[in-house]
Amino acid sequence: MSPVGFIGLGRMGAGMAGRLLAAGVPIVVHDVSPDAVAAMVGQGASAAESPAAVGDRCEIVCVSLPMPDIVHEVLLGPKGVADGAKARIAVDLSTSGAAMARRISEGLAAHGIASFDAPVSGGVKPAHAGTLSLMASGPEAQWPQVEAVLGHFGKVFYMGETPGAGQTMKLVNNLLGAIAIAVTAEGMTMGIKAGLDPARMIEVLNQSTGINSATRDKWPRAVLPRSFDFGFAAALSHKDMKLMVDEAQGLGMDPHLGIYVRDLLARVLHEVGPDADFTAMAKVVEADAGLDPERGS
Repeated sequence: MSPVGFIGLGRMGAGMAGRLLAAGVPIVVHDVSPDAVAAMVGQGASAAESPAAVGDRCEIVCVSLPMPDIVHEVLLGPKGVADGAKARIAVDLSTSGAAMARRISEGLAAHGIASFDAPVSGGVKPAHAGTLSLMASGPEAQWPQVEAVLGHFGKVFYMGETPGAGQTMKLVNNLLGAIAIAVTAEGMTMGIKAGLDPARMIEVLNQSTGINSATRDKWPRAVLPRSFDFGFAAALSHKDMKLMVDEAQGLGMDPHLGIYVRDLLARVLHEVGPDADFTAMAKVVEADAGLDPERGS
């Protein structure tokens, strides 16, 4: 079996790379963190000293990286995947935005490499469990090869050949997910200020029409216990919302709710801290209402 390249072994990337190893797929990995590489080698992966070295050994290379510019650098920069002699397909599992997907597709095409954008949704636990959802777009001719790899990560949705179509779908998904946190924070804050028990409120919402991804998962796991550690950084969520607003405006829209959530996440980074979880949006909404649950007021 030909090895698959995997670059970016953070919490999401390590989980997905682990799924390939668990399925018996040989992988060649690279990351800026020696510890992350060592951990994956300990599970059976082979290491490469650069993205280009991964591309020298693998026809299909997946990347899972935090920022669009890093994705571009790893794929098309000096010693990037495109410099590898064997690379023929590159798959971006990151949330990089449609504009970057188009830019990468054009750049890789010049090297004879097919580009797929296939951002994922679900979080760290689903990455390890193989239950993510993936929104992919890229050339139909190479799709069967890519689908065979992505299927190890979860349920795959092919969005067509247009570069960036998967990214657009992911930004729509992330918009709805972030709005769910913001609106739930507002509703919960109102109820708490009126004297309602927050745990009881969540119980009611989850049996009623107000149920959403935030009431179902994020409040029980991270907000009600006041841990604010659901597992997705506010900085990354803010990046996603910036990409969403930019793309929507480029399409001639005025995304009022997207702008609100983007700015709310910017306040989280400023007022709660640069390492805050995205569930800390609730803290900012509570503070605006003069509510301090930690002090019982």
